[in-house]
Parts: sequence; C-alpha cells; structure tokens
Amino acid sequence: MTAKRKAGTAVRVRARLPLARRFTLFLDELAATSNIAASCRKADLQTSQVYERRRKDAEFFRRWQVALCEGYDLLEMSLLYRLRMGEVKPAGSAKRGVRSFDNATSFRLLAAHRESAARERAIRDNEDTEAVLASIDATLDAMRLRAQEVEDVSASVSQFAERQGATLAGSDDAGE
Repeated sequence: MTAKRKAGTAVRVRARLPLARRFTLFLDELAATSNIAASCRKADLQTSQVYERRRKDAEFFRRWQVALCEGYDLLEMSLLYRLRMGEVKPAGSAKRGVRSFDNATSFRLLAAHRESAARERAIRDNEDTEAVLASIDATLDAMRLRAQEVEDVSASVSQFAERQGATLAGSDDAGE
C-alpha cells in the first residue's frame, strides 16, 4: 500500500470519529506541532470549524490556549537542544557532516508565540494562587466553626453549672 493510499485511509477513519473526538485530536496535534492547519488536517476538520468553535466555546478556547502553550514549550525545548547541540548537515564531498547552528526561523516563531504563552502561564499561575487561597479560606472557615462549637459547649457548661449552683444554693437555703 502506498503512503498516499495509507493517508487517505487514515483520513476516512478519522472522518468516522465523533466530532468531539476529532476536536480533541486537533488539540492534541496542536500541542505537538503548534500548527493549526496541520492539526486540522490530522483531525479531518476545516480551519473554519475550529475557529468557529474557538469563538463560541470558552472551554475550547481555554484548551486551545493550553495546547498552544504546550506547543510553545516543546518548541522552546527543541530550540534549546539545537542551540546546545546544533544540527548535522551534509558537507559536500566530506565524509562527515558539518554541525550547523542556524536558528533564525525558530527565534522568529518563538517571538511570535511568546506573548500568548506568557499569558497562558500567568493564567495557570493565577489558578494555582486561587486554589491556594480557597484552601486557606476553607481552613479558616473550619477553624472558626470549631471555635464557635467550643464557645457553644463552654456556654452550655456555664449555664448548666449556674443552674446546678442555683439548685444547690436553693436546697441549702431550704435546709436552714
């Protein structure tokens, strides 16, 4: 079977997937490639479909941003690897390749996505902060509740003691 024929079969199989699964496949591919058009092809979706869903569905928009942020992180790791290790390219008649460190395109791509990735990280950090604050609030509420319960028990004990004291004082008065 030829590569073209295999690709056609894969598209037909994806086309039979439920739409929700294809959108998930799109987001997974977007996280891996940071390429919207390629992700649409992989999920057998039209770009207009994903952009429309992004406009109308806030959760899908959030997941899109997370996927782009993941893709940005992968790209950044790849770039760092290439910066450190370089790329081996054939060197004409030489038996060994030449290590090349041409990363201009990667730098441009990183610059284009830096703001959106920074925004997504800030949102993620804010969610973590909100979770911590919610946990602190819950702990304080539990402490207040326990303090109120102790206060209520203490008041009940005091009232009981006062009644017992009044009863005992009343029986002492009656005996005199």
